[in-house]
This record gives sequence, structure tokens and C-alpha cells, in this order.
Amino acid sequence: MRVGLLHLFECPIGKSEKEMIDENLEMIQAADELGFDSVWAAEHHFSIYGVMPTPAVYATAAAMKTKRVRIGVAVVVLPFHNPIRVAEDFAFVDILSNGRLEFGVGRGSQPSEYAGFGISQEDSRARFREYLNFILKAWTEEAVTFEGRYVQARDMTVRPKPLQKPHPPVWVAAVSPQTFPSVGSWGFNLLFAPPWKASTTALDAYRKALVLGGHDPARVRVAALVHLFVDEDAERARRVFQEPLMWYYRVFSGLVSVQAGQAVPRTYEHYAKLRDLTQTISYEQLLQVDGVIVGDPETCLRKIRRLQETYGLTDLLCWTRLGGLDHREVVRSMELTARHILPRVRPLEPSRGFLEASARAGEPALLAEAQKGSIGF
Repeated sequence: MRVGLLHLFECPIGKSEKEMIDENLEMIQAADELGFDSVWAAEHHFSIYGVMPTPAVYATAAAMKTKRVRIGVAVVVLPFHNPIRVAEDFAFVDILSNGRLEFGVGRGSQPSEYAGFGISQEDSRARFREYLNFILKAWTEEAVTFEGRYVQARDMTVRPKPLQKPHPPVWVAAVSPQTFPSVGSWGFNLLFAPPWKASTTALDAYRKALVLGGHDPARVRVAALVHLFVDEDAERARRVFQEPLMWYYRVFSGLVSVQAGQAVPRTYEHYAKLRDLTQTISYEQLLQVDGVIVGDPETCLRKIRRLQETYGLTDLLCWTRLGGLDHREVVRSMELTARHILPRVRPLEPSRGFLEASARAGEPALLAEAQKGSIGF
């Protein structure tokens, strides 16, 4: 199993944007030196929740600061961008990084971001599909002709081409349960957060859709995003991480969906449920969910192994820097993870038997909707 870091460049009160960016870049360098496999950042706009509006600029800086670690974006919110520029910019990043780009995409969720860009949130899935289709053509075809609702091109030569062939690995973020089989039907790698209540239903549907689409589940990667904080003392770990983690979920609940009582955009119903849940969840409840791993190295290792066995993970993306957590605590957690956890989780991988059983268990209803095209990313 590969282990990476993913962060939002959040900027809580009491820390300047300059300090925040410097700390993130120091963290990226430390990840490269400590032996982590990848570093990822997420695009967000207009709030302290995430101050990282330009994924290509981040990826370029990360490439220049590191030597071997993979450079991931998780995600580029495609509906906010001109897909021609996305194809050009990230091909350039792939070359600058000597072929280290991991290209993660999604459609975003925050109503304030869609309002800020003047884009209808209900158009997000249609834009996402069309933009991603164009980007892949731009990377793999010498001259692109494309007639879409949002993008038109005739014999367009998009330069440069990525260094990795046929293109960098493509990852798609899935949150709504219906999105998982759509990602599988296209054969893309999957980015997800473990569900609040342990369940493999969505991942089983993803793997069944992979098989039905002619893709081998053993050849794609599945990455789970988890909050991870490691300290030599388990009780201290829980105490130190409480305020930063609760800050994150309270800010998240105010941004992830429209306010209660307002009409929820079509296809975003699941996000309203997340809003309601994260408004009231307690720290003790959070410590019990699969996506939060806090404690001493042995405690964290046990939970990571259980997650890998439950979900068939190939990658773990660890999120430690949030809510104003002291930078020294972040780096210390990274050091303990590198020393005590990385060497012991590297051999873990899902077996062929596990993947086949997961695909057989895929829920027919979700798959039928995906095949009809009534749902999408």
C-alpha cells in the first residue's frame, strides 16, 4: 500500500496566508525526504476552509521542491476551468515533474464556490463529463475535433503533451454513493473518504462497474482519505488533535451544502445529509469512524490494517495539517508515521480473491442507474 499526504491549505484565524503556504511547502519537502509516496492538494475558493485556488501552480511548486515523491491534485474542480487550459497546464506540470503527476478531478460541492464563478451547480455533472472527455482527447490525439455543449474544437493541436503515456494516472473523487459505479464504468482510479458507518456497498458497486466496463479491478488504484495524527502517547494524541479536528468539521458543515431549508441542487442531496451530520457530531463519535485515525503508532497501525482489509485499499492519503494545528506537531506526526507505520503497511495489497468477491457483491440498482446514464460523476 502506498501512503501519501493530502491537504487543503486551510487558513484558520491567527495564521497569515504567507505562514500557511510556507508551512505547506515545508511539509511537502519533509514528505519527500521521509519516504512518503505522494503529496496532494485540493482546490478551493472564497473561504478559510481551503486557500489553494490554482492546482497547477501548487503542483509546479511541489515539483520544484521535491525529487521523487508523486505530485497529486485532489481535486481539480473541472466545472470551474477551461478544459483546454487544464490540458495544457497539467501536461506542462507532468513534464516539469519528470512524469510524477497524479491527476485527480471532481465536480466540487460548495454552493458558494459555484455562485462565485456564476456557474449553475446543477450543470456540474454534464460539464465534468464533457471537460474530462476533452482533456483526455487533448492529451492523446495530435489534432482534436470536439463538438460538445460547452467545448468546441476543430483540428486543434493542444501542446504540450504529457510525459507519461498515454497520459498521467486519472483519479476521480466520489462522495455520493451513485458516483462510485460511474467512476468504475470509465475505469478510473478512485478517491474516496470512508463512510461514516462502515460499509463496502459503494466500493462493491465501483468494482462491479469496472468489470462490466471491461476493466480489471487489480489494475486500478483505490485511495482513502483519512485524518491521521500520531503521537508516542495515545492520550496526548487525542487531546492535541481534538480542537483542530472539530474546527474542520464545523467549518465544513457551513460550506458543504446550502443552508437548511433551502432547495438542494439536483444530484447534491447527499451533501445536505453530510451538512446535518457534521453540525452535531462529537469528537468522541469522530474517533470511532473509519476516516479518523488518532493515537500512538500501534493504535494507528491496527486501524489502518483494518481499513485496508475492509475496503481493499491500494493507497492511503493522510490529512494531518488542519485547524491551526502547530506545524511542529504536524511534522512530528509525519516523522512517527514514516518510522513506525510506512514500513509495515507497504506490503499490504488487496488479493485477487478479495477484488472478485467485491465485484460480485455490487448492488444491481446503482449499476442499472449508471448504465442508463441517469447518474454521473
